[in-house]
Amino acid sequence: MKAIEVCPSTLRSGYETYSPQAVKELFDGKVVSPFIDIDFENDRDLRCVMENMNNMSISGAQEKFSAVVDNGKIRLTNKGEQATHILKPAPLSLGLSTRKQIPANEHLTMQIASQVYGIKTASNGLCFSSTHQPVYITKRFDVNRGLKDCSQEDFAAILQMTEEGGGSDFKYHGSYAQIADAIKQFVPAWMPQMEQFFKMVVFDYLYGNEDAHTKNFSLVNKKGEYFLAPAYDLINTCIHIQSGSDLGLIGGLSPDIEKSDAYDRTGHPCRLDFERFGDRIGLPDRRVAQVLDMFMQIPQEAYALIDRSFLNDKMKRAYKRVIVERLMRYVRKSE
Repeated sequence: MKAIEVCPSTLRSGYETYSPQAVKELFDGKVVSPFIDIDFENDRDLRCVMENMNNMSISGAQEKFSAVVDNGKIRLTNKGEQATHILKPAPLSLGLSTRKQIPANEHLTMQIASQVYGIKTASNGLCFSSTHQPVYITKRFDVNRGLKDCSQEDFAAILQMTEEGGGSDFKYHGSYAQIADAIKQFVPAWMPQMEQFFKMVVFDYLYGNEDAHTKNFSLVNKKGEYFLAPAYDLINTCIHIQSGSDLGLIGGLSPDIEKSDAYDRTGHPCRLDFERFGDRIGLPDRRVAQVLDMFMQIPQEAYALIDRSFLNDKMKRAYKRVIVERLMRYVRKSE
């Protein structure tokens, strides 16, 4: 691994460790080493790692491990200990040739969402294993100063989607309009939350996240009041594998809105489809236009973050190709 030259959280240049902003946002002001004393792929560490994973209650296909900060170091939690962070190393499955780039991909995509588009995201960064492999780290947004202060429920559960009722791919069923309808149902002041959700859906499309399923959107309940959870699990999946669908849900944006001729002809939505989706979920035309205008070009800041990211050069080029291709689909004129 080459020397760290950018903050492993904010990707700002001139840092050999976490920047002051990262220390504040990701570690509650604690100075923390970016290096952890574990190798997730070493047989000697595997038993400890797997026991930790069994203690996790957060769903998802990629392996996740609970962690805390202890005397300036990130370590796995002990049994019964409240986790403050989640670690996501490269998937343990060896079937994906680019798997070791996945932590850097997720980190980059989350930072672009937050820094470039103002999407509220879970605080995140990278740390590095004892063999210098990048490991994604995110702060739990349901835990504050070491204490769990709210509950979280994903939209698969809210919409009562289960493996028993929908099969192994149940989380990909439904449409984004169904999630929007649930937001209206459970969130009293739903309009600003809906705009955030709308922006997240457009971002997922433009940045190649074909895994934006119902379990990757959640509500948090704080003292009886519901809010849309910060964005999490954002990743440009297309640079690893293409699912054949631009959107993560089988039902797409909504089954009850007319597709544009471009969408109907090519299978790829354009801006007009997102305009109709924004209207379907109850956003004013002016707010819909303001959000969609943000995505009419790729900002130079996004390219700069890609260039400073921890992806290798080949994957950086692939990342750029995907978002340019998606942009060309999005800006097409249609009726």
